[in-house]
Amino acid sequence: MTLAIAFDGMLALALFWSAWRTLSTPRLDRAIILFIAFGLLMTVAWARLSAPDIGLAEAAIGAGLTGALILDAYGALHRRKERQEEA
Repeated sequence: MTLAIAFDGMLALALFWSAWRTLSTPRLDRAIILFIAFGLLMTVAWARLSAPDIGLAEAAIGAGLTGALILDAYGALHRRKERQEEA
């Protein structure tokens, strides 16, 4: 029982920390990686709350699909910036 409470407390702290770091980091690439990590931590939190269906949706949509789309958009933005610097 005490171990479960300690794990839940550490999970809550990790969620708050990753959310704060995601919003406060000046580097966009680091913010994207932290956003994906936050989504994976939320998956664990939903599983701990006995909601595995929401956890699976969070993993697939929140961390997986959204993270991949944001990384792709960042890559396209970075490539466009490099082409403008060359011209």
